[in-house]
Amino acid sequence: MIEFESVTFAFDGVTVLDDVSLSIEDGEFVLLAGANGSGKTTLLRHCNGLLEPDSGTVRVDGTPVRDDLVGARSSVGMVFQHPRDQFVAAAVGADVAFGPENLGLPRAEIDRRVASALDAVEMTGRETDRIDGLSGGEQSRVAIAGALAMEPAHLVLDEPFTGLDEPARRSVLDRLEALSADGTGILLATHDLRDVLPLADRVIAMRDGRVAVDDPPAAALDRLGDLSVRIPRARRPPE
Repeated sequence: MIEFESVTFAFDGVTVLDDVSLSIEDGEFVLLAGANGSGKTTLLRHCNGLLEPDSGTVRVDGTPVRDDLVGARSSVGMVFQHPRDQFVAAAVGADVAFGPENLGLPRAEIDRRVASALDAVEMTGRETDRIDGLSGGEQSRVAIAGALAMEPAHLVLDEPFTGLDEPARRSVLDRLEALSADGTGILLATHDLRDVLPLADRVIAMRDGRVAVDDPPAAALDRLGDLSVRIPRARRPPE
């Protein structure tokens, strides 16, 4: 479980998260919606200690993130909006192995995790491929594999469909659906719910650093009209 308790965070004197309290249960598929600047990315970066709250507490599996940073980053895998921002190696296999290597795991266990993660995103046999030669969709899948190699309970993704064409979007969606079905918790930030809504157990929407909506998908749709979130056309609230 990921828990936020009265979390406040400011950047250069501007409040970005304002007394946020919520919980993400194990195995849930949660959409984090909202316009650019609503606080989505900042919230996600608190999940594994990339940012630390000015006040309040973030816990992963009951332990404050600040007390066990390695544990939090093992339990919560992060996929950034632009995959290139998180790649640390030139080749696919080396990049996916980076996280497990930093845990000090035996070589056989690292190799097992890399093979399993690449299989999960349908990149088996691509270990020696150069990342800069991959398509956008393939790079997104490698980024997901890098997070999966840590064997996290939760996978946190920030606008993972940015810049992807339709086949690439569908490929990533299919991978997320399969991971969710296998029990991985998914927390996905997006301003566009059109493709991902059928996969969700819950929708959280933010506005000005606060939680404005926290409901099951059907109930949430009726409350998103003024939050600059793209929703399925057939379910748009009446104007």
